[in-house]
Amino acid sequence: MDVSDTISLRAALMASRLPRLETHLLWQTVLGVTRAWLIAHDLDPVTAAQVAQFEALQARRLAGEPMAYLLGVREFYGRDFAVGPAVLIPRPETEGLVECALQIVQRVHQPRILDLGTGSGAVAVTLALERPDADVLATDCSHEALAVAHGNADRLGAQLGFLQGNWYDVELGSRCFDLIVSNPPYIPARDAHLHQGDLRFEPGPALTDGADGLQALQVIVRGAGAYLCAQGALCVEHGWDQAAAVRAMMAAAGFTGVASQRDLAGIERITQGRWPA
Repeated sequence: MDVSDTISLRAALMASRLPRLETHLLWQTVLGVTRAWLIAHDLDPVTAAQVAQFEALQARRLAGEPMAYLLGVREFYGRDFAVGPAVLIPRPETEGLVECALQIVQRVHQPRILDLGTGSGAVAVTLALERPDADVLATDCSHEALAVAHGNADRLGAQLGFLQGNWYDVELGSRCFDLIVSNPPYIPARDAHLHQGDLRFEPGPALTDGADGLQALQVIVRGAGAYLCAQGALCVEHGWDQAAAVRAMMAAAGFTGVASQRDLAGIERITQGRWPA
């Protein structure tokens, strides 16, 4: 497409080399409009600068970059969260971690919740919004990730705290929590999926522990007891084939009522346990 020519939006849409939905989403981003506006104004002219902006995004998409990074947002639990290369893209299965957490604290007044490795803040911010009475604290070792999470909290109007550090290596003091949640890196370093699709563009340390995928989970499970209140709970997301290993970890660490929950695909994706009184 010759960016020096003035063309209609319809012509620009037809010239795209992307699928129709992706084309519409990227043009909505370029123009800052809704899809309904896009359809209703397809005879409007677009400028050379706008065409150039779209073509730059198109090139990145054709190279495999995730749509979420190009659009700058991904929906999670009915809300739009800002995302970028510093954080993982929130995924539907992680909504199960939120559901698990909300169920655990359903009858707890003003629950104290710790989210380890918050990334975009999707889980922590959602919990703070779903339970405005909760005292939510989110941590991450990445300064860049915390900036994204803090921005999401501010934009969505969530009240919660943030600390930088690796798992429990933060200033928690003598605080105890009714619930600890985490979606840690659990993909084994040898997994071929790390070099395929969206995962190629997402931050490696948020995807894999560089080993068997169980190292971060082990640290979280073993350290949780020191920060859980009596009858507090731990709820973690893990890989599709790791449920049995995580249940064994929790049982060995002293958790009771250890159980796993299946996602919509029938995969045991979330495991929880209760810290004894």
